[in-house]
Amino acid sequence: MRVKALMLASLAFIASAPLNASAQSLCELLSGAAVIARDGTYLGEISSEFSSNSILNEFGSHGSEFASDSIWNEFGQHGGEFSQYSPFNPYTSTPPIIVKGGQAVALLSVNGAPEAVNPYALKTCQ
Repeated sequence: MRVKALMLASLAFIASAPLNASAQSLCELLSGAAVIARDGTYLGEISSEFSSNSILNEFGSHGSEFASDSIWNEFGQHGGEFSQYSPFNPYTSTPPIIVKGGQAVALLSVNGAPEAVNPYALKTCQ
């Protein structure tokens, strides 16, 4: 419940604060941030590929293409191209939110919006 309240309260902040950064500074800015689906599901964190909670750990529960709550599972609710909660659906109005320090800092989406971080760009953070 607290996660959903945080997401709703932070949407205005996201819209007013576009994230413009180079790949390296993007990784530094988002290091340790959590990725939260709009349905409240914790999808992992943006951290080293060796961290067990990292969305970049392809062997972990949040980075594996086979994990049910992974954004990289193209058949899952949070990774499928047509899922309303997936960052890979360019038409969704409910992509995951990136939260750092208790604040929503960006959306995770391929839609190209100024307030969105493309999930493929995070692959450079490894």
